[in-house]
Amino acid sequence: MAHGFTGSWRRPSLRRAALIFNAVAGVISFDFRGHGKSRGMSTVGDREIHDLDAAVAWARELGYAKVATVGFSMGASVAVRHAALMRGAHPPDGASSHGGSGIDTAALMRGAYPPDGASSHGGSAIDTAALMRGAGLPNGALSSGGREGTATDAIVAVSGPARWYYRGTPPMRRVHWVLERRLGRLVGRVALGTRIANGGWDPVPEPPHAVAGQISPTPLLVVHGDADAYFPVEHAHQLYDSAREPKELWLEPGFGHAENAADPDLLQRIGAWIVTHT
Repeated sequence: MAHGFTGSWRRPSLRRAALIFNAVAGVISFDFRGHGKSRGMSTVGDREIHDLDAAVAWARELGYAKVATVGFSMGASVAVRHAALMRGAHPPDGASSHGGSGIDTAALMRGAYPPDGASSHGGSAIDTAALMRGAGLPNGALSSGGREGTATDAIVAVSGPARWYYRGTPPMRRVHWVLERRLGRLVGRVALGTRIANGGWDPVPEPPHAVAGQISPTPLLVVHGDADAYFPVEHAHQLYDSAREPKELWLEPGFGHAENAADPDLLQRIGAWIVTHT
């Protein structure tokens, strides 16, 4: 489960989502680089695909034969790009789920988050928590042979952008001020707990809509609210139209933006969709 820009798995909205999803599946939550207790600098969705890749690989190592990714806002763009670009490939920057990985992990078997600071891989760079459903690992055993690849079996993109540099709403203009100004990045670090890399993207990564067609045959669910103050529903339509079957588009009346606006009913329906499509 991938949070949005300035988010964290420790926030109440992500913890609530993880607990709801944990009713039907194991859940791995983590903080992207530059967020919360994870080290490094945020690249606002570019190299974050390697963070998500490491989480998917760890789920495979835990023995899960089916892995779905759920991303919110920036995390949605990461989930889409990861599914399209990291189909079974090892990440080029050396990130992995173990052995020099940089992932700080903690696992519980019955749906309660570990106390803050608990981890099974101390000194790592990515702050992660895991919820294992029921008795834990499928068939009670780890997968043999370690990493099976990082392709996912389903993708859910909630409130995600279809393209970069969108400034059409006041909240997104504020986001760009945080990203592009030295004072803005200071505000991001001090007030928002997010450490943003200087200099912008070089090269500019392909936007989600440009790679969405590469996700097929993996099923994609695009979820967007008509009350989203950051990205209007045109982003959802562009992403959906760019993808190939199997795909679904849910336009949710009254739904705002990302994890902070997702109510239990929507999260439960997303969980049911994942179970049906994996």
